[in-house]
Amino acid sequence: MNPVDFNLLLITDRHVVRTGGLIAAVEQALSGGVRCVQLREKEMPVRELLALAHEMRELTSRYNARLIINDRVDVAIAVGADGVHLGGESMPVRAVRKITGTSFIVGVSTHAPAEAVQAEADGADYVTFGPVYATPSKMKYGPPVGLNALRECCKKVKIPALGLGGIKKESAREVLDAGAYGIAMISAILAAEDVRKAAEGFCKFSPL
Repeated sequence: MNPVDFNLLLITDRHVVRTGGLIAAVEQALSGGVRCVQLREKEMPVRELLALAHEMRELTSRYNARLIINDRVDVAIAVGADGVHLGGESMPVRAVRKITGTSFIVGVSTHAPAEAVQAEADGADYVTFGPVYATPSKMKYGPPVGLNALRECCKKVKIPALGLGGIKKESAREVLDAGAYGIAMISAILAAEDVRKAAEGFCKFSPL
């Protein structure tokens, strides 16, 4: 049984939060229905990241939500997170499995159907796939892959594939209609004037 019991993944970026700070914004999102948070603060020094991860673990536990740590397997284990999300330069999935076992959730960022197929073969529990649409946070990965590539990805893998990149309220439905198990996002929720309301809106599109 796949441990991915969420289909809305909130990825953090403290720089897009308008007011109140990241912890307050994430709590608003959790109160709006978000059930999985990926802590992704790449440039943060490890001691600060560890402290933030402890706070985030306490917060997500209060809402019975999952916590995924971006890249840092050591931090994820240290705070008792539910899993880790890996990128192209991260530790390989198979190596993570040797450290963490099978109950630990392992997600992988992918940008082409072949990458998603490989991630599944390596033992990933889910993949994010994108960017589906143009978005500043994913410009380094090149132009958006589009819905057709997402559709192909979803046909080729059995594990959950979450559409990522530039997804707005008006485009969430077409991402799910393309076969995505769910959606992953940053600014559409965290940069909203009303974070809780934004989260509620996306949860309606992607209920479990």
